[in-house]
Amino acid sequence: MPRNKYDIDESLESPFRLTHFRRALVYVKRYRGKMIAALIMSILASVIGLCGPLIIKYAMGEAVPNKNLNLLFLLSGALALTVIINIVLNTIKGYITSNVGQSVIYDIRKDLFEHLQKLPFSYYDNRPHGKILVRVVQYINNVADMFSNGLINLVVELLNVFFIAIFMFQVSARLALVVLSGLPIVILIIFIIKPAQRKAWQTVSNASSNQNAFFQESIEGIRVTQIFDRQEVNKSIAARLIERYRKVWMKAIYITQSVWSSVEIISQVVFSVVYIVGVFYMVPSVSFEVVLAMGMYTHRFWQPIINIANIYNNFVNTIAYLERIFETMDEKVGIDDAPGAVDLPTIKGEIEFKNVVFEYEPGVRVLDNVSFKINPGESVALVGPTGSGKTTIVNIISRFYDISDGQVLIDGQDIKGVTLKSLRSQMGVMLQDSFIFSGTVADNIRFGKLTATDEEIETAAKAVHAHDFIAETEKGYYTEVRERGSRLSQGQKQLISFARTLLSDPKILILDEATSSIDTKTERHLQAGLMELLKGRTSIIVAHRLSTIKNCDKIMFIDKGKIVETGTHEELMAKKGAYWRLCQAQNQL
Repeated sequence: MPRNKYDIDESLESPFRLTHFRRALVYVKRYRGKMIAALIMSILASVIGLCGPLIIKYAMGEAVPNKNLNLLFLLSGALALTVIINIVLNTIKGYITSNVGQSVIYDIRKDLFEHLQKLPFSYYDNRPHGKILVRVVQYINNVADMFSNGLINLVVELLNVFFIAIFMFQVSARLALVVLSGLPIVILIIFIIKPAQRKAWQTVSNASSNQNAFFQESIEGIRVTQIFDRQEVNKSIAARLIERYRKVWMKAIYITQSVWSSVEIISQVVFSVVYIVGVFYMVPSVSFEVVLAMGMYTHRFWQPIINIANIYNNFVNTIAYLERIFETMDEKVGIDDAPGAVDLPTIKGEIEFKNVVFEYEPGVRVLDNVSFKINPGESVALVGPTGSGKTTIVNIISRFYDISDGQVLIDGQDIKGVTLKSLRSQMGVMLQDSFIFSGTVADNIRFGKLTATDEEIETAAKAVHAHDFIAETEKGYYTEVRERGSRLSQGQKQLISFARTLLSDPKILILDEATSSIDTKTERHLQAGLMELLKGRTSIIVAHRLSTIKNCDKIMFIDKGKIVETGTHEELMAKKGAYWRLCQAQNQL
């Protein structure tokens, strides 16, 4: 089966750098107080826990041989107390690290989401949304535990190794050296496996991202899938992506487990050697209780080594996710306030293009030296064949994309020199794809003006003739419309979007095929309301219906990125040019 976009892995833009780790630590440092408290709890629990073998050694050497029951009970109580204190301290530590972990998740996800809000349309044009979503949700969840609980555990386990080594040398220096003899082998194994392990988890990250993108798009497009009876094709794609994820996951787990199993094997070998050496080569110079205590310390010594290897595994896995998270955070905003940008004052609505050139891709001009001027309060229609550049013009006015050359002026001010908020807050843009959010009808209309009252919402809805169908729903303006407005028709969605746009009271109103899904009868009512609402506003209308555009003050016919005709409906009809031919073609339908 041929490869498609869901088989294409994302490539890392740079190899792993320590800067990724340091950047992540910035989030942890915000909670250094809690982290230090958790670390102290862990160290105390570790030291208290290490007293256990010494208590047992003392009991076997003094209390048992001398049949001193009082001392034995006292030592047993002390041993039980160390266990209880250890449990309490670790419980408190676990609560603190969980709290820090969730706080880190909140901070990273908040920063990433805020950055995504700033990224331009072009970023979302080039990426499946599912691959973006997996970074915001899954990847951040995966890294947070490592940078809260994992860091503390790493420090504690390193201290454990140090403390246990001290205790072992206090018990028997020669046996302690036997235990330490396996340590270089473990370190060598870890560094040999490291490159393969990192690559394996990067592959898992890719496979997860790919299948998430496919599932997200498939769910959104389920109606189209069923209309074209494409279920079997989608099932085969899903099966391939799921199988690939299973294979790469198992490979990554195999490599990861090889680190743990290697350490476990070495620890068991050393554990056996300690008993063999202690019993057969050091008796009677070494007593039974010393060998017993050393055996317990040997087990405890290798346990933190195994834990450190596991933490290392998690760290390697985390780095693969960190790289993707920071790649997204490092995406250039592109469309942003220029240095020294000023707020655009209340505008009159004059729009001017001066020799504007625009390219989505270098060398492919969508707009070619376009120049025009729209006076305040004028209504201008943009017409022309599909792909001629009409939508591009309206996107440029709101600065959703930056032009390649030329100037775009609002009231004589270059829009690159003003803040985006001051520019877009004075514009109302309604696109052909009317996006409806989950929530109530009122919530969706109020999106255009968060401080709007119920009366203002209703006034806007009546102006665009949306009030009647809203009133017929079970709860009126407080009816839940569900995700993407699934319970509304496309025409109803557009009317609600229209009310939302008009509620914002924009100085410049842009309608991009805004009436394409509204029936002819509703459009006639809508036109009556619009004529009143458009007074005093500059409006740009992209439409194919003649009824929507023929009353505009000016009509511009766009073709192949150029303005080929400009004039009123009557003037262009008299020319019998491109606009006249468009009208003739529509009249013949």
